[in-house]
Amino acid sequence: MKKEKLIVLTGPTAVGKTELSLRLAADIGGEIVSADSMQVYRGMDIGSAKIPEKDRQGIPHHLLDICDPTEDFHVVRFQTEAKKCIREIQKRGHIPILTGGTGFYIQSVLYDIDFTEADEDTSFREELEKRAREEGCEVLHRELSEVDPEAAAAIHPHNVKRVIRALEFAAQTGGKISVHNEQERAKESPYLFAYLVLNRPRAELYERINRRVDVMMEEGLLDETRRLYEAGLTPDRVSMQGLGYKQLLSYLMGECSYEEAVDRIKKETRHFAKRQITWFKRERDVSWINRDEYPDEDAMYAAIREILNAKGLC
Repeated sequence: MKKEKLIVLTGPTAVGKTELSLRLAADIGGEIVSADSMQVYRGMDIGSAKIPEKDRQGIPHHLLDICDPTEDFHVVRFQTEAKKCIREIQKRGHIPILTGGTGFYIQSVLYDIDFTEADEDTSFREELEKRAREEGCEVLHRELSEVDPEAAAAIHPHNVKRVIRALEFAAQTGGKISVHNEQERAKESPYLFAYLVLNRPRAELYERINRRVDVMMEEGLLDETRRLYEAGLTPDRVSMQGLGYKQLLSYLMGECSYEEAVDRIKKETRHFAKRQITWFKRERDVSWINRDEYPDEDAMYAAIREILNAKGLC
């Protein structure tokens, strides 16, 4: 069966994905599908670095502003929505360009990962969520270490959602989610694809991150966060765990100074970028695009076009 085309353009935060995706989409007749776990939320524009409509150059963008910050968006919903968008783009004779930095979202689509559906009975999950609130997420993480040490090693103790899902998977199936995920990652992609990872030297990337945070603050990130907080969005919401919002909420709640909050945003965003790079280094079938290997943006873009031509994507 003929495979449909898909281009993945990703990399760490602030690396320059947006500008490159626009150039590529305009050049090859592409449409952009956002693979960003924060840009799905309406009213969360500055902190998520969402491209304003006036800057989209008429290029269709999908999966932006599709849910309210009160909703808990997750990878299973993303996969469903993204696959639907991709099919519709392909029917129009265009090439979908999956762009963003949420590696697990990209992986879910690229390899069509099978997420074992949870039982309709959500009582076990709700009990775990209650325990996480009352006893702390570290308690659940220790329990995961006993039933699936590999999963526990891969999941940060504070990532409550993934810890709970792993425990729920073990309870429902009697198996390990780490084994299931490894099997899914080994699957062949249903797409004819290129998996492009844009990168820059660490010092340059960190400088870009610090500058981006400064610009976000100048553009009104504090006011945006305050509006969300006054609308009743509290730190336990998934949407408010996003970088920038989480730290500024601490400031608004009197837990730290403004300067401390901004410093934390920069520091934690740099750490996040480092984790993103580590994730992409573990992925297979990746074409790394290192900006420092090219004299200018045009040379780098020409190299990208060569990769796409070689793979029969344009």
